[in-house]
Amino acid sequence: MGLKETFQEVASSKPLFLTIYTTVIVASLSPPSTSYPLSTLPRTPPTSTSWLSSPPPLSNADFQHLSNYSPVAMHDVTPLSSEPGKPIWEVPPRNTEMPPLKTFRLIKELVLQRAKYNVIIVTFGNFAFMDFILTWVKHLTDLDVSNLLVGAMDIKLLEALYWRGVPVFDMESHMSTIDVGWGSPTFHKMGREKVVLIDAILPFGVELLMCDTDMVWLKNPLPYLAGYPEADVLTSSDLVVPTVVDDSLDIWQQVPAAYNIGIFHWRPTELAKKLAREWKEMLLADDKIWDQNGFNDIVRTQLGPSVDEDSRLVYAFDRNLKLGILPASIFCSGHTYFVQAMYEQLRLEPYAVHTTFQYAGTDGKRHRLREGMLFYDPPEYYDVPGGFLSFKPSIPKSLLFDGQHNIESHFTMINYQLKQIRTAFAIASVLNRTLVLPPLWCRIDRLWFAHPGVLEGSLTRQPFICPLDHVFEIQTMVKELPEEEFGPRINIREYSFLDNPSMSKQVKDSWLNVQPCQVGNKDCQLSNSTNSKGVLRLPRHSNEET
Repeated sequence: MGLKETFQEVASSKPLFLTIYTTVIVASLSPPSTSYPLSTLPRTPPTSTSWLSSPPPLSNADFQHLSNYSPVAMHDVTPLSSEPGKPIWEVPPRNTEMPPLKTFRLIKELVLQRAKYNVIIVTFGNFAFMDFILTWVKHLTDLDVSNLLVGAMDIKLLEALYWRGVPVFDMESHMSTIDVGWGSPTFHKMGREKVVLIDAILPFGVELLMCDTDMVWLKNPLPYLAGYPEADVLTSSDLVVPTVVDDSLDIWQQVPAAYNIGIFHWRPTELAKKLAREWKEMLLADDKIWDQNGFNDIVRTQLGPSVDEDSRLVYAFDRNLKLGILPASIFCSGHTYFVQAMYEQLRLEPYAVHTTFQYAGTDGKRHRLREGMLFYDPPEYYDVPGGFLSFKPSIPKSLLFDGQHNIESHFTMINYQLKQIRTAFAIASVLNRTLVLPPLWCRIDRLWFAHPGVLEGSLTRQPFICPLDHVFEIQTMVKELPEEEFGPRINIREYSFLDNPSMSKQVKDSWLNVQPCQVGNKDCQLSNSTNSKGVLRLPRHSNEET
């Protein structure tokens, strides 16, 4: 069924949004009848904030076509590296053939073609991270940054990005197209590919801003990086405590945390090339070393003294390389951004967020970015055939603020919220709607090591709205599970879903408010009619039939 037909069917059946105002609903509801139709206005086209609005998104059929497409290598094609740079998102004509693989090799001409101000921004991945990669590219192009390249670790991703108009090169990795999982042997293989890339690109004479695919750019970082021209390497870190309250580099003496290689900038100096070469040799010699641990070990071989009194750069590696540590408040980790909102408390503008310090694997990362309205989903994510169900939870003030913030008070409040969410899941299941989860309040942090509730020195406020993966196992919730064992699937959306600018006004306006009322009170009678304000009053303790 096409989207148009789907939309028309929904329009004749029930509103897309059904909002339940309640404390704890004790019974589920039957689907609203056809007396509550959607507006029959024609479907509006995606706005500029929609999924990669230029060009239009590929359909599922397009992706299926790409997955079955084989590259053509029967005749010579002008190497892509010698063609004039094309605007990103400019899709090749559909009546053309895929150029041969040799035109996608990583060569100096290709890099120089895309570089601006002698800087190239690079990420890489396999087809499992296609949506992350498109989100990464879209954030940069929205910032008017186009000097980027994406390394494809499998042919399926290379072809898909090429037909999307995304600058791509072949890493010749012959990687699996599935999500390999954090910490797996294949995951570590991917890490080695990163240092091989760095070692290959630096001799081209360009500055390299290397990024993981699970991060996004919120502000153009190039002017900031240009402010430290003496630095050979600038790296992010896993620091969760601010060492500065402005946008200057973190104080290196106060950074015991690991340097995080998900965001780091390299200049093509001889010292940086030497570091990349020795780091690569270390990893290739021992496949048990994690790439980030290897970087930290080698760069901290000798650390100190400071380069000068002002720049916050430090001599590292061989005591000649100049290293700077990007401030964790604005080059954010998953903790400083999603848990602490450190940048907000310090009144700073964040440059980037990297989805670290989270749970539930890739699904958890995706959900975190969606909660922050930083992930680009296709239009159908915001307009499902069955419609949506949301509700306003009620939490007593005493559960939020009274007594100490400890494990007991934390789980008392969590369990209070879970009861309401459990009931909402039951209603969503009966109505066959997608549940928009409410924000979750936590009194203590979740970490994979012992801690006193919140990390000492961090800016974590108590209580705080915590990411969903602090409480739920998202990777299980979104997994396809056998219905005979687990029951019907209930789809979910993030708590910020209704505020996302990617949602069309037409969908936002299709509301039906359902308010529980006390039997015997005026206007609390079982009816399929709404009042003048679009509210349906439903007696409390109604059963499923009602």
